[in-house]
Amino acid sequence: MKNTKAILVEPKHFEIRDAEVPQPKDNEILLKVEYVGMCGSDIHGFEFGPFIPPKDPNQEIGLGHEVAGEVVGIGSKVTKFKIGDKVLIEPGVPDDTCEYCRTGRYNICPDVDFMATQPNYRGALCNYMTHPEEWTYKIPEGMSVMEAALVEPAAVGMHAAILGQAKLGSHIVIFGGGTIGLMTLQACRSLGATDITVVDILPKRLELALKLGAKRVINGKEEDAVKVLRSSQWYGDHGVDLVFECAGSAFTANQAVQVVARGGRIMMVGTHSKPVPIDFLKINREVTIQTSFRYCNNFPQTIEAIASGKFNVKDMVSHVYDYKDVQKAFSDAIDPVKKADMVKGVIKVEEI
Repeated sequence: MKNTKAILVEPKHFEIRDAEVPQPKDNEILLKVEYVGMCGSDIHGFEFGPFIPPKDPNQEIGLGHEVAGEVVGIGSKVTKFKIGDKVLIEPGVPDDTCEYCRTGRYNICPDVDFMATQPNYRGALCNYMTHPEEWTYKIPEGMSVMEAALVEPAAVGMHAAILGQAKLGSHIVIFGGGTIGLMTLQACRSLGATDITVVDILPKRLELALKLGAKRVINGKEEDAVKVLRSSQWYGDHGVDLVFECAGSAFTANQAVQVVARGGRIMMVGTHSKPVPIDFLKINREVTIQTSFRYCNNFPQTIEAIASGKFNVKDMVSHVYDYKDVQKAFSDAIDPVKKADMVKGVIKVEEI
């Protein structure tokens, strides 16, 4: 076994370094990494550095947390897995002691050890890594390892859809047709919703949204989405029951405020790095604004949705890169021209 890891030595610059093969603790598995998805947070971290910079300037920064592969070693107390099992992981390990963990909301545990973030900044872009058995799942029959690596972002969409109470009969608009927006679309459909509109400015994303089950799409670059949604043949004076903001944009956040119905709900799924001004006078008719953070107890349901064909993550993959080309992969993702053609990038990991 030879291990390497891709380290972000400075913004926009990866370096693949030799590393020791980690030894699993009693309750851990040793994973041979096969696929790693390129999350928007990873791409942001590549371009600008971590959201929360480490206190130690010598801290190694790893990226990647959407991961699946093969079990090649197990700790002495592991009982659910054996060598050769294909698995995926849930990348956040909570402390299991705080009030949030005790009440089942481990996703908002303040001391969660989430991959590629503080305190350890341990990324999945490597050949071998360890992970607790408790936060590891077998890949079911019929699901590829690449699809399994995308359970993590799919679970983000599933969690948001469940929190938003998407169901049959819901009138839904999703602002942002990137990975999370398209995952949210499919999650809403898996819960029974059919009247779903996706708004984006990139034609490739809108075409894929229709393929994945959107009833209609709006190109926000060519049309005034608020005007269209508020037109009499669409939602008119009533507005939209359930709005998902998945773009992480102040502009689309304010569009959400303008189209939501009285008594409706706005789900803030995208990450907003700056304050967003909201005209509360427009929504002072008992509108709910709720944030959604990662996922909580959603992996089993999401795995089943993908394995059963209700959730199509395979067709969302627009680019597959070899591990040795990780620098190119992330450079493409921030390139003003090339990123317009990328819906979801995936790294295929093999030993160098």
